[in-house]
Amino acid sequence: MISNLNLKIDHVTIAGSSLKKLEDEFGKRLGMKPDYGGPHSNGITHMSLLSFEDGSYIELISVIRPGQSPIWTKFIAHDGGPCAWAVGVDNISDEIERIRKLGLSATGPEDYSRRRPDGALVEWQLGFIGDKPPGATLPFLIKDKTPRELRVKPSGGSSQRGNSNDSIPKGVEKVVLGVNEMEKEIGIFRKVYGWGAPRKNDDLLEETIIAEFENTPVILATPKGDGKKSWLRDRLLRFGDSPCRFLVGTNNMKEAVKKYGLVNEQDWFGNKVAWIPPAGPFGTVLGFIQSR
Repeated sequence: MISNLNLKIDHVTIAGSSLKKLEDEFGKRLGMKPDYGGPHSNGITHMSLLSFEDGSYIELISVIRPGQSPIWTKFIAHDGGPCAWAVGVDNISDEIERIRKLGLSATGPEDYSRRRPDGALVEWQLGFIGDKPPGATLPFLIKDKTPRELRVKPSGGSSQRGNSNDSIPKGVEKVVLGVNEMEKEIGIFRKVYGWGAPRKNDDLLEETIIAEFENTPVILATPKGDGKKSWLRDRLLRFGDSPCRFLVGTNNMKEAVKKYGLVNEQDWFGNKVAWIPPAGPFGTVLGFIQSR
């Protein structure tokens, strides 16, 4: 089972209609070169990843050829960008049983695999909780069957290398989840993980209220005001509840701002945050947060 104090991001997923387009967004524009991870066992999707020093990674996913994906279909077809997040567990069956006893839907474990470019077979299990698409609000669960290094480090090492004093991203630290019903989702997270009430602020994202569960990876965001047009309201209409932005940690925000051209630097509940400027079809999906 997951300890309430140890909910740690395993990886987050960004989807698009073209894997090359996703790779170029990070590799050519930002200098974060993804590693190609290979095709999935479904024969339809394939992925690349940006792995970080703390073991977390960003998964870039698309279809091998034009067609319908069995998962995150709308996000892939319409360049939806952020679509999911996952946490690692020691025993998926135990965690699924715990969730079911709370009265929520939960399924798994289910077996998955992909073949790396070097021929190595990577195998893992997944579990799915809640009644939304995998990782839309509650995280989906992952447990490796083969050594985790095979899944996380296709090239034998971290994609984004650096030392403890530079601006290299250290890992994915926060997920910002866009939701239609803030109070309902707060209640679900508190029920599942036993967290206290979140801290709220309505002046950090444009026309948006955010709520952060302290000392967890989770920030909820919902449009502010009824009927007002906003980027988040438009996204929720198109894709439903889902991650809308991710935050990676840095030990040196000043250097990160300079290196990546970050904008809109703010204080989020005592942490410095700044964002990669929007470009291409994906808009602003990634920001940096000062690691503690």
